Order: sequence, then structure tokens, then C-alpha cells
Amino acid sequence: MKNALLVAAAMVLGGVAAADAADLPRPSYVKAPRLEATLYDWTGFYVGVNAGYGVGRNLTSSGFTGTIFNETNRLAPQGGLGGVQAGYNWQAGNFGLGNVVVGVEADIQGADLNDDRCGIFALTNCTATGVRYAQRLGWFGTARGRIGLANGPVLSYVTGGVAYGGVRTSLSETTDSFATSETRTGWTIGSGVEAALAGNWTGKIEYLYLNLGTQTGAGTLLAAPTNFSSDIREHIFRVGLNYRVGGASYREQPVANWAGFYVGGNVGSAIARNDSTYGVAGTADPGRHELSPKGFIGGAQTGYNWQASNWVFGLEADFQGSTQRDNELCLVWCGIGGVPFLDDVTIDQRMTWLGTARARIGYSVGSSLFYLTGGAAYGNVRTTLVDTSNFGVFASQQVTSSHSRSGYVVGGGLESPANLFGLLGPNWTAKTEYLFVDLGSVTDVHTTIFGATFAHTSHLQEHIFRSGLNYHFNTPVVAKY
Repeated sequence: MKNALLVAAAMVLGGVAAADAADLPRPSYVKAPRLEATLYDWTGFYVGVNAGYGVGRNLTSSGFTGTIFNETNRLAPQGGLGGVQAGYNWQAGNFGLGNVVVGVEADIQGADLNDDRCGIFALTNCTATGVRYAQRLGWFGTARGRIGLANGPVLSYVTGGVAYGGVRTSLSETTDSFATSETRTGWTIGSGVEAALAGNWTGKIEYLYLNLGTQTGAGTLLAAPTNFSSDIREHIFRVGLNYRVGGASYREQPVANWAGFYVGGNVGSAIARNDSTYGVAGTADPGRHELSPKGFIGGAQTGYNWQASNWVFGLEADFQGSTQRDNELCLVWCGIGGVPFLDDVTIDQRMTWLGTARARIGYSVGSSLFYLTGGAAYGNVRTTLVDTSNFGVFASQQVTSSHSRSGYVVGGGLESPANLFGLLGPNWTAKTEYLFVDLGSVTDVHTTIFGATFAHTSHLQEHIFRSGLNYHFNTPVVAKY
């Protein structure tokens, strides 16, 4: 939670500090019918810094070599990150799609994404009898291409290339342990939006997906040969500040008018990190695992803004449909060749819908609005527990439950005039934002085929990255470039 607040605050405060440092004038608002996209030239070198948050979704399997005692778990290293980047842009001109910008960028990050948990082998006492997993991504870097469309001092882009990083995974129990530590390589893809602040400075918000392949290792646990494999998949949310070396051909802009009602739509993606436990009901220390429903979201929002000079205050509500799902988890012992053994329980968890009601506070730098947001959140999670522990003799059991939960949301974003291939007028703006949602915990109880009562509890936490379009009924007033 603290990391999510720091990420959101860094984006807005960085923009405010840069603007104040340049002592921007406060001109009266000037109405203009359209935006000229030739004002700002993105060509040239830049260097910068960034900070953010990351969460993994790393499907991990382990077991005693040559036996039926195997389990599948989900490790989810999470934590803060920060680093530096450098790159070069070429503004290629107008090809009928707007001003195309292509570029290259490299970055190196220090990180503390880690997860430390006990496996499901320990159903009654994790501390005393469980196999404990620990995984950490301590650093990573990328070398990427970028291509985007520039709307004057605002650049929306997609990016992709190679990625590399240092990953350490260890397994341990009361008597034995082993670890694998290595530098892994893979690929990355993502998107973002960058906007001019003042002088040579720009600010950006960005999402990256890192795939570092599959890490494997072998050692000894409980005096028996043991192996593991773990898919390293990281989701990175970050904000950055860039300095354009050599300057930019940029004229200061009067502040846009953001006041009034607006409505709009949005699409994006979301990943959950639902820290979960599963074990005999009433057990003080059950086995732990991660459920991580992942998928697309889409919905509508409406809001109202008030403005005082560069400062913008607002209220916004939204409602989202979601395809998020995680059904890859096989708990306890999965057997040989797909034949279930002992307590073979799979869990299917879905986030079906969610919504928020939030306040916004932002600072307008010319036609771009950098903002923080926070408030109430609510949503529905549907969990299905399937017990097939029967050696093919007994019928499987299935328990499904649906919970509507409330909680809180915090985040931040960037909004600016939209120029979608020249098709939209001055009433339209585009936004990109990150939200962190916490909906508290839910618990489901079921009785296994063998008569034991088991409880499953998940703490519901969402990371959302989305983009949207807003229509402003007051016709936003902007400066003519």
C-alpha cells in the first residue's frame, strides 16, 4: 500500500516541482478550435530517472524426484524499484496518422521484488513441517524500441525489446535447503504516455511486462532429491522524469480549462496478487499460496472538475467488467500422469466486475493534467474449489461461492487533449492511469471427500493499468499553438 501511494505521488509531485521551478506564467485562458501537432519536436537524446512497483505471477512446481509427491504453486514477488534510463527519439513527421515518433531506450533498475511463503505440503503447520519458498528479483534491465504518435507535447507509445535480470529462488525446510541464483534473459513489451513539463523536462507513466523464461534447480530436501521449475513473469508499473539533452523547440502554453462535467470509456488490463491460505479449518498456520487472476477490463466513467489556476480538483466514478481469472493452481499432491493422489484440490478464482468512487487532485502543465486519485472501491470475486481426491473411485466435489466486497483505491495518471488520427474535436481528452485496489479478505470452507473441513482465504488486491477517452461538455479551453 505504501509503495502504491509513493508511486502515484512521485508522478504528480515530479510534474509540479518541474513546473514551479521554471516559474510558469499564469495566463488567462484562450479558446482555440484545434491543436497543432507541430509545436513540439521529440527528436534528440534524453536521460532520466524512474521509480515504481512490480509484481510477479510466477507459476512454480516442485517435488521429490521420481515420486508422486509434487505440487504446483504460484510465487508472486512484489516490491519497489527504481533506476535510470537513456534514449534517442526521431520524429518522423506526419504520415496521415499523426506525428510518428520512433526511438530506442535502455534502462537499468535496482529492485526488491520478493516473495517468501510456505508450500501446500504443510496443511496443518507451515512453520514446523512445510517446504518454504523464497524468490527475489534484485535487479533488471531492458533495451527496447519505441514507436508512438505525438500530439504536440504529448507522446503515446508502445515499446518492446530484450530484458535481463538477476533472479534467486530457494527451497528449504527444517533440515535441508538449496537455492539457484542466476542472471536470466528474455523479452519485454509495454506501453506508456509521456508529456512535456517545462523547459527540457518531460514526465511519463509506463507499464512493462517482463518474461525472463523458466528457472530450474535441484537439491535435497528431507534427505530426498528435490527439483523445481519457476516461470519468471513480472509486471512493472512506473513513472519517470526525462531531461532532453540539447533542448526542445517548445513554447510555453496557457493552462487548459478542465472545469465541468465529462463522461468517457476505458480499457486496460489488471493483475491481482491475492495472498491466500489453504488448510484444515481452524489451523493456526496453514499452507500459503498465491492466486493471481489476470485479464482485461473495460468500462465507463463520469466526473466533474473544479479548477483554481493550475490546480484541478474533481470527483469521478467508474464501473468495469473484467475477464480476470486464475485456474492453474493444483493444491497439495498432483500425482503422476494426471491421476489425482490424496487431497488434489484445484481453485478457480475470477474477478467478474469492479467499480470505484474517487476524488482527484491534479496540476495542469499547459494542456496536460498530472493527477493523484483515491477513494472507495467495490467488486465481485467468484471462487470455485474442486476436490478430486479419489483415485478415480469417488465422485469429485465442487464448491462455488461469490463475494461482493468493498475497500479502497489509490493511484495516479496523466490526461491530455486527444487527437485520434485527427478525428476528434476539442471536447475530447485521453488519459492513462494506474490504480491499486484493496478489497479485503474472503473465506470459503468446504468438506473434502475424506471428511476433513478445509478453509481457503484470499486477500484481494488489484493492480490496474488502463487508458480512456473523456468527452467534456464544457469544451475544454486550450491555447492555440
